Amino acid sequence: MWTAARLQRWLATSDFGGPIVVLANREPVRHDRAADGSIVVKQSGGGLVTALQPLIEACSGVWVAHGAGTADKAVVDWRDGVDLPPANPVYRLRRVWLDDDEQRGYYFGFSNEALWPWCHRAHVQPVFRSDDFDTYRAVNARFADAVCEEVDSNAPLVLVQDYHFALAPRMLRQRRPFSTVMSFWHIPWPRPRDCEACPWARDLLRGLLGSDILGFQTPSDCHHFVDAVESLLNARVNGARTVITHAGRRTVVRAYPISIEWPSRWARRSPAIRACRETVCRELELDAQTRLAVGVDRLDYTKGITEKFLAIEKLLELHPEFVGRFVFVQIAEPSRNTLAAYRALRARLVETAARINRRFGNGSYRPIVLLERHHEPADVYRFLRAADLCYVGSLHDGMNLVAKAQPIHRRRARAHRRTPGESVRDRGRGSRAGSGTAHDGRGADDAHARDARPRLGIQRL
Repeated sequence: MWTAARLQRWLATSDFGGPIVVLANREPVRHDRAADGSIVVKQSGGGLVTALQPLIEACSGVWVAHGAGTADKAVVDWRDGVDLPPANPVYRLRRVWLDDDEQRGYYFGFSNEALWPWCHRAHVQPVFRSDDFDTYRAVNARFADAVCEEVDSNAPLVLVQDYHFALAPRMLRQRRPFSTVMSFWHIPWPRPRDCEACPWARDLLRGLLGSDILGFQTPSDCHHFVDAVESLLNARVNGARTVITHAGRRTVVRAYPISIEWPSRWARRSPAIRACRETVCRELELDAQTRLAVGVDRLDYTKGITEKFLAIEKLLELHPEFVGRFVFVQIAEPSRNTLAAYRALRARLVETAARINRRFGNGSYRPIVLLERHHEPADVYRFLRAADLCYVGSLHDGMNLVAKAQPIHRRRARAHRRTPGESVRDRGRGSRAGSGTAHDGRGADDAHARDARPRLGIQRL
């Protein structure tokens, strides 16, 4: 198992020049201006930050990201960077600024109206606009320049993260030919028959092949990518279909399922399980004997949140003995609310929750509690420790890290001699350790509700 100490020992014996650099759209920490004018530090959510922040701290590296906080510019140095954490700095955060048009074209447009639905089978059609792609390419170039500005060596190690930077590996290779570029695509790669739907699929493939190593979450994503490269670029592929040779360069393609820090700093700092349970029940005005289920997701149409609500409705239909005794809390991080697909999803979620609460609620009892706001990691882990059941229901996912975080708290529960929590995992890829078959979510409500037992032990881990 990789630990901070093992990583540090490995780096000490490596030939990489300068610090390790992580290139990612999202910054691990943002600074926002509060109503009273003070600056508030917020830990960013999401699986990528959860997985990579411990790594960049352990190796004292540099994280290059979009500066999105309202007070981010107020705290940076003359090179647009800040050392973190302030009390005991161990890594550097370099911020790149985008104006509204760039944000609209690169992030909301090409990244999330084109690439995100292109890669996820979740009933939303991708929208491809040439202006968006032009902005995406220009922004990738600016981030590649920022990475090069942060390293003194001609041979740095750069870890390029996710679909926001498909063109950056090749750009980095052009700027630093002797660098080691390792790219990781955190979301599914489209099936070969879907790949050609993107007018710039060949540009994306060439960009990613600037990497020395290209990682995906699952072997099937690797296969889809290799098939696409072979078909669209006429690249040479070895017999094991793990090495691609194109334009005189070799790229290794492998599955590297992402994980989370272990031991978890947030689990270590969490209050006792009984205290978590009492606090959550008091906040939500729940009876101490309530059976509590928790879901933790970004508010996204790939996460199957509507389908989870319908599953809860079916559960209460088939098992009326749970009415008044069972509550499902969905923590939903607001996301991309300027896009029509996300606004429609939110409206549908709010309406579905309200309808189910009207149907089965009574007095102060609501079977579904939808919490639409950012929760700091400590709060998320508090809910997970308080829960009797964690429900992960992605329709199509790369790797859902909540499915890995919940067992940490189950293990801690055993150590505290409390009945371990249960976990419900839908068949959507990513929720079962990165494997499984993607599906359209229909039937999840019936299947999960029929399998319910008095202890809600739908799947014991």
